[in-house]
Amino acid sequence: MRAIRVLVCDDHFIVRQGLRQTLGAAPDVMVIDEAGSSADCLSLAQRLMPDVLLLDLALAGRDGLETLTALRTLCPRVPVLMLSTYPERLYAVRCMQQGASGYLHKSTGASELLQAIRALAAGLPHLTPAVADALARAMSPQGEPAGAQPWSPREHQILLLLASGRTVEQIARQLALSSNTVSTCRARLLEKTGAHDEAGLARHALSRRPILSRSDHEPQ
Repeated sequence: MRAIRVLVCDDHFIVRQGLRQTLGAAPDVMVIDEAGSSADCLSLAQRLMPDVLLLDLALAGRDGLETLTALRTLCPRVPVLMLSTYPERLYAVRCMQQGASGYLHKSTGASELLQAIRALAAGLPHLTPAVADALARAMSPQGEPAGAQPWSPREHQILLLLASGRTVEQIARQLALSSNTVSTCRARLLEKTGAHDEAGLARHALSRRPILSRSDHEPQ
């Protein structure tokens, strides 16, 4: 099995080395290069076409959001996992809206990071419960087409978690719900979206990314 090829972009050398060390312990993941600036990131991404790109949100100079926007034009097929010290409620929605496939806080453990990388490499978004909650809250019911079935915040949250590859049992534990409750919600989501499986739910979830203004998520 071919290893997942990862490009790391962070302007702190010690962070890049820490990520190399963490990912190097996984037999199915390989760091193919690293970048310390936006310009290097864009150049390497175009040349190497990694399976997953880890991108620091707070790059010096051209920041991670600007870099993400450029990546979506230059390398639209490369999935980007944003890494940040900012809480999910501040920037996760904007990152996902601008094309990121996941958002992780830098305090995240190695297992969650590897789970995210594997999900992105498989073509799925990776959404932690905190990110799923932020996205669910941002999805306005007023944005639904006329005649559409109403969505509850809980349905939004479970949709996003299912789309990120989590199982019914994992979601039940994360949200402190029974497996039966999550299974029932999953059945309703399949009916409402017309999807046949989690891959279909993932496509629907990505199509529902909210459009927010810059001021909605600036640090206070």
